[in-house]
Amino acid sequence: MPPTGPQCLLLVANPALAPLEPALVETLGRRHGGTVRWLADSAAVELALDPCPPRETLAEALAGRALDWALVPAAGRRKRLLVSDMDSTIIDIECIDELADFVGIKAEVAAITRRAMNGELDFAAALTERVALLEGVEEKAIAEICRERLRLNPGARTLVSTMRAAGALTILVSGGFTLFTAFVARLAGFERHHGNRLEIRDGRLTGRVLPPILGALAKLETLDEAAAGLGLDREAALALGDGANDRPMLEAAGLAVAWRPHPVLAAAADLVLAHADLAAALYLQGYTAAEIAPS
Repeated sequence: MPPTGPQCLLLVANPALAPLEPALVETLGRRHGGTVRWLADSAAVELALDPCPPRETLAEALAGRALDWALVPAAGRRKRLLVSDMDSTIIDIECIDELADFVGIKAEVAAITRRAMNGELDFAAALTERVALLEGVEEKAIAEICRERLRLNPGARTLVSTMRAAGALTILVSGGFTLFTAFVARLAGFERHHGNRLEIRDGRLTGRVLPPILGALAKLETLDEAAAGLGLDREAALALGDGANDRPMLEAAGLAVAWRPHPVLAAAADLVLAHADLAAALYLQGYTAAEIAPS
């Protein structure tokens, strides 16, 4: 069903590479009768549109530009719950692929990961298959990956700290592993974290994931349980992810943001971030640069 009532057109960009053009914003405002509100100089602007033009009209006007955009209801945008994926979303790697590098099979495992994240494989079966290939990897490899290879994606800490400062509950939920989610939750500032558990004996991975396996439905259940615990409905949540196993929680959330997503997820998102950083999820909620907390 097409959106009804006042809408906001959000434009976000990476100002270091391609700042938003005031001339484009002015043209859109004149053409569609929108009230312009800059949220961050050169990085984010919103236009209040009522009536709202067809989405296809906006897509045509913005095609080929180095910016990301979204069309969302003007009201009720500030969310009180953030539920986010970890691998290739909050951080810039797939931890399971990096573990595979320690036994010389990173390319093989990464190929399975890509297919699973694009919805071509059953997630639980693909995870079990990949972990089996990791049998014998030393537990200390996890600490090495966290120390040497793992980095937060741009804007991650800003997003989490600002939402926490505004009173939102922040949860990291991953089909990856708790030994990584615990580290990343501390690094990015998440209050809670959930993931799968690797079996480890005598300091080495056994090649088994301990049940139950946390997949797409478990991510959705995490969102629902957290919302219920706060006395909220799904509309009060913002979900963030990149792959097929994030789709149910993104489809359920009041706002859905996809970070450099696999094609299967892009259609489920209100905002697809191909250019801007993760702080754009704040602008989607109407935050201004002055309201963003120090990270």
